[in-house]
Amino acid sequence: METLKKYFPGLNIDQLRKLEELGPIYEDWNQKINVISRKDMEHFYLRHVMHSLAIHKVLGFKPGASVMDVGTGGGFPGIPLAICNPDTNFLLVDSIGKKIRVVQDVAEKLGLDNVKARQCRVEKIDERFDFIVSRAVKPLPLFMSWVKNNISQESRHVLPNGVLYLKGGDFSGDLAALNWRYTIFELSGFFAEPFFATKKVVHIYRE
Repeated sequence: METLKKYFPGLNIDQLRKLEELGPIYEDWNQKINVISRKDMEHFYLRHVMHSLAIHKVLGFKPGASVMDVGTGGGFPGIPLAICNPDTNFLLVDSIGKKIRVVQDVAEKLGLDNVKARQCRVEKIDERFDFIVSRAVKPLPLFMSWVKNNISQESRHVLPNGVLYLKGGDFSGDLAALNWRYTIFELSGFFAEPFFATKKVVHIYRE
């Protein structure tokens, strides 16, 4: 939490309290089902909370904005982003029911009224969103084929509406196969920890 406070000095007391409460809630859930790998729980704030909030470094969502988190798993990046953007509406989607139950419980315990969770495949969703976020659930061309019709055409942010995708390693082949514009944000520019050295946020959008 101290490292998180250093990188996000603008968070208020309520947001910090909610972020601090995340650790014990996920520890408890991890005793019941494998939401996060056991070894990763030792680095929960670095590898899950701060990694999710790299998107917040790239873009703060405007009040009233809509964001869909695809393949959210236990709630990443959606839950940390919802805490830091309380006036933005989040829909967290996953096809696995037990993971959505975790998301619903976390949102309820923290009083996150801006979070809804839905168990379904993203192809079944016909709503439009300002941004779609995800943590590298599939190769980018496949992912974009799923969500291309879910992006609202009316942009209100400093970045065009589109996808904010957390990805690591070399994915130049994925990018070459896209018929979209994109910008890569290196997470090493935001965080000094070695974990982030090869990690990126990719903003994918149309003209």
